[in-house]
Amino acid sequence: MGLVKYNNNSISAVTSTGLAEGSLVPIKTLTASSSATLSFVHGTDGVVLDSTYPIYKFEFINLHGSANSYQVLFQGSINSGSSYGVAITSTYFYANHYENDSSTSLTYNAGGDLANGTGFQRLILGGSGDNASKSSAGELSIYSPSSTTFVKHFMSTNVSRSDQDSSGSTPQNNNFLGGYFNTTSAINAIQFKMSTGNIDSGKIKLYGIKDS
Repeated sequence: MGLVKYNNNSISAVTSTGLAEGSLVPIKTLTASSSATLSFVHGTDGVVLDSTYPIYKFEFINLHGSANSYQVLFQGSINSGSSYGVAITSTYFYANHYENDSSTSLTYNAGGDLANGTGFQRLILGGSGDNASKSSAGELSIYSPSSTTFVKHFMSTNVSRSDQDSSGSTPQNNNFLGGYFNTTSAINAIQFKMSTGNIDSGKIKLYGIKDS
């Protein structure tokens, strides 16, 4: 048991933090450079996306688009990236707040969801624009992608700066997505792209999360 010393506002002799060491395992980082797509394919270039981990997490760091008014999209594959078009059912909502405090909202976005659709799923809403100071960040978790019994659930939260309104103010968006790949085949590849233009810069990191 750890010993806590209060007299000088310090902590010493702590033997455990209660956190599982090594539970988040780095697998692969892809760095965009005017990239049309970024793809994580199991068994390719060190990528693991199988039963090794029950949960896989993607982290998005300063994704920046080459075009204005873009959205970040993703899809899965059951044939190692030969095609991306798994049926998805999802739900999407967001909150936003303008820099000049002119407007706030909390909105379900029907244009961001899919109803057993095979197109690319919207991940990050409303383009951060090609302005050099704008970017998007967040995370996406996929649960048991290698299962051949169940559908594959996913969940994401992320942030982005959208285009300016007529007054010149820019909103900050907090985007929330949940859904599932409607297949009992193993998902063995995930691809990311922009709705328009390229992924000009930024990183996507893939981690595996161990069982507790």
